[in-house]
Amino acid sequence: MPHSLLITLPPEIISEEAGLEGVSVLVWTTQPWTIPANQAVCYMPNAQYSLVKRADNSQLLLVATERMGSMAALLGTELESVGTFTGSQLEGGICKHPTIPDKEVPLLPANHVTMAKGTGLVHTAPAHGMDDYSVASQFKLSVECMVDEDGKFTELAGPELQNLSVMSEGTDKVISMLKECGALVKEEQCVHSYPYDWRTKQPVVIRPSKQWFINTASLKDKATEALQKVRVLPESARSSLLAMLDRRTYWCISRQRSWGVPIPVFYHRETGEALINKHTVSHIADLFKEKGSDCWWELPIETLLPAEVLKKSKAGPVTDYIRGEDVLDIWFDSGASWAAVLKEETDGDSEEPESRLSWLPAPLRKPLATESDPRADAYVEGKDQLGGWFQSSLLTSVAVRNKAPYKSLVVHGFAVSEKGEKMSKSLGNVVDPDEVISGGKDASAPGYGADVLPRDSINKLRNTLKFLLGNLQGFDPRVQAVDPKEMHYIDQYMLHLLREYSIKVTDAYSEFDAGRAIRVLQAFINRDLSSFYFSIIKDRLYCEPEDSLGRRSCQTALEEILDGVTRSIAPILPHLAEEVYLHAPGHDEGETLFKSGWIKSSSVWRRPGLEEAVEGACAIRDSFLSSIPGKNAAQYDLTIAIEPGLLFELMESLQEEPTSTSSQLAELMMVARVNLTSKLPRDLPPDAILSHGTFLINLEGGVIREDSPYDIAVVPTSAARCPRCRRYTAQSADCLCPRCQALVSQAQ
Repeated sequence: MPHSLLITLPPEIISEEAGLEGVSVLVWTTQPWTIPANQAVCYMPNAQYSLVKRADNSQLLLVATERMGSMAALLGTELESVGTFTGSQLEGGICKHPTIPDKEVPLLPANHVTMAKGTGLVHTAPAHGMDDYSVASQFKLSVECMVDEDGKFTELAGPELQNLSVMSEGTDKVISMLKECGALVKEEQCVHSYPYDWRTKQPVVIRPSKQWFINTASLKDKATEALQKVRVLPESARSSLLAMLDRRTYWCISRQRSWGVPIPVFYHRETGEALINKHTVSHIADLFKEKGSDCWWELPIETLLPAEVLKKSKAGPVTDYIRGEDVLDIWFDSGASWAAVLKEETDGDSEEPESRLSWLPAPLRKPLATESDPRADAYVEGKDQLGGWFQSSLLTSVAVRNKAPYKSLVVHGFAVSEKGEKMSKSLGNVVDPDEVISGGKDASAPGYGADVLPRDSINKLRNTLKFLLGNLQGFDPRVQAVDPKEMHYIDQYMLHLLREYSIKVTDAYSEFDAGRAIRVLQAFINRDLSSFYFSIIKDRLYCEPEDSLGRRSCQTALEEILDGVTRSIAPILPHLAEEVYLHAPGHDEGETLFKSGWIKSSSVWRRPGLEEAVEGACAIRDSFLSSIPGKNAAQYDLTIAIEPGLLFELMESLQEEPTSTSSQLAELMMVARVNLTSKLPRDLPPDAILSHGTFLINLEGGVIREDSPYDIAVVPTSAARCPRCRRYTAQSADCLCPRCQALVSQAQ
């Protein structure tokens, strides 16, 4: 806590308090090394300030009235108020710099001064703080930088400080100098917030340097207008992008690094004036095109700045100039990528973009851009690029073309650690991709392969695909597929569900919503396939004759399902999809999935009454299963009673005869036998389980609506379990059921 002697009292204080001499301004700083760069002392214009006298040594100090109590406690002495003023009355005061002889610094108003800590008077070094720099800009103060790029004092700081590291011995030396000149009032250790470098974890020295800027304030309105025509997914990211754009009043495009694309500028040796114009830039562009951007550092300046370019630029001899050392901000590099890639894609390409991308959903199949609309369909990146690539691309494109470079922005999240934190090299919580794919050194880190979803989800998917592939062994859909109209109703119904799934998953990909695509996939696999269809068709697959209509009908549905699921996972699980395609039937060896098109669903799969017939049967099935909780449905005979009407006709399409063990309705119910009647019989056994329900039939968009009641009776079957098909349809436990007996006899 140093003090600076007021060598010129503010005029208004002199007029109110005569005879005051030796008044010092008491300031407080947590960065003593910045004091040599002090250019002013700032006060809050609307605050109250007091002249106080120390009880222990009669020293006169100027402090904020609000801070008197804290200062007295800190200094360990009473402070007597001699006079009180408003901050604005301090205007015109001039202090003596505490460490630099003959240097004077003014008292200046500033709104960033607070009363939370310190003395209410703030040491101001414009070269080392943004608030301080703002004060210097407003009052045209000198911005002298006494610190070099290595964080050491330069010769401007004087011989005592030159070459000392500001964060260590430099700080100690400044404090020592304050003590020697009697300017240090109080020294204490404190902990406070300070910027640190995220890579090295070392404190950052803030210092000024000459940079190249783009004035984005003039572009913001145009950029905001252009964004209104851009689709943002998710839409919630739009407000974040607009807020970041609004906060950016300028864009510093120069960086001081040893790598990157150089800024092609030359500087005059004496004046430091920059030489950059269309002539110099065109010449450098030609050199970069021929030799690459590294030639900026490798070629002699005479080649970079030849005589003819100097003449066109009306500049002096080449010996007057040096090449610039700064490189372009990488976000300017990547932000200008649209200029290189958003061109018409038809020049000399033997394979049209449409055929190359034919496996994608239709909205994603377009060429990247056309001459008539040179915008990308989508830019895809993580949410951190809302202030990076997305924004730099927008600003550069709007500046040059008055339009956004993209039609859509797709913003995704990140893989996070087990603590939910973003993975970062600096934090050391990054998982090695090789370990994810191949596994770690011990069993606790299994390998997940190149395609990664949650392990349980991908295992479920792989098991589903294995079931489909296994049951399609030996099936060739090109010659053995069954016409949809001849397929079993439940197989046709699955094609209907496959079509619905195809539409939903295609819509999800068209919205670039991979998460929704995965949820749709999981629902189809878990609910429609595993829990429903697969459990019903196993008897037909395993026990029917190999080339029977029923089995081929089922395989026709399975092949379409396999094909649809495989294509739908290709964008997110390409390796698995291609592996499945290599073993799937229906195409020649050596073909690849990624040149064979997107999901091929057909409107033919929708038949009037089909959905209602199967879903009506499923409603009856749910009532039946809920009446025997925990029991095996295969051990029961089921009687379904429906009064004559539409629902009865639909059930008759699944079972034409009054009683059957092999009808489509019996298969759907997974029971030993189904009796279909218009009324429950009176002679039901006493152990029969009765229940009732209704099913709403809605056809032709609501034109036909019928609330149809049904009754069911569930009775334990008297039949025995067949040793071959394991259904309860045999006369005794030691003989085959009639169906299996016929099949075995034919085989022999």
